[in-house]
Amino acid sequence: MFRILVRFIIQYILMLLILVRFIRVLTSNIKGMVMRKLGELIYTKEGITSEAVAKAEYHLPKIIAPDNVKAGESFKVRITVGPHPNTPEHYIRRIELYFSEEGRSFNPILIAYVDLVPLYSEPDVEFTVKLGKSGTLHAVEYCTLHGLWETTKDVIVK
Repeated sequence: MFRILVRFIIQYILMLLILVRFIRVLTSNIKGMVMRKLGELIYTKEGITSEAVAKAEYHLPKIIAPDNVKAGESFKVRITVGPHPNTPEHYIRRIELYFSEEGRSFNPILIAYVDLVPLYSEPDVEFTVKLGKSGTLHAVEYCTLHGLWETTKDVIVK
C-alpha cells in the first residue's frame, strides 16, 4: 500500500513539473508577441509598406468632394475603390466615411458607412454631407483579402 502511495505521489509531482514547463513555454510565446495598434494595421498612401505598394492602386479609396463648401449646406462626397475584384473570396466588404473637425476634442466622427456584398454591388458610393467647420474627410475601406485602406481629403468650410 505504501509503495502505491509513493508511486502515485511521484507521478503527481512529475505531472506538475510537466504542467509548469508547459505554462512557461506558453507564456514565453505570449510575451514574444507584439500587439499592434489599429492605426498601424491601416494602409495609407503615406505609410505604405513595400509589400503593399503593388496593391495601393486597387485599394486606396478615392474621395471625390469639393475643396471648399459653405457652412450648413449639403454637398456630395463620392468614394470609389478600384478597379477591384468582386468575387465571394475577394471583394470590398465595407466603405466608411469619417470626419475630423477642426477644434473638436474627440475625433473622428463617423458620418456614414456602407456594407457591400460580392457580385451584386460595386465599391462606388455617394454620401450627402453637411459640415459646420473645416476639417478632414477620411475614407476607409475593408478588402476581405488585403485589409483596411485609408485616404484623406481636407475640406474648408466658409
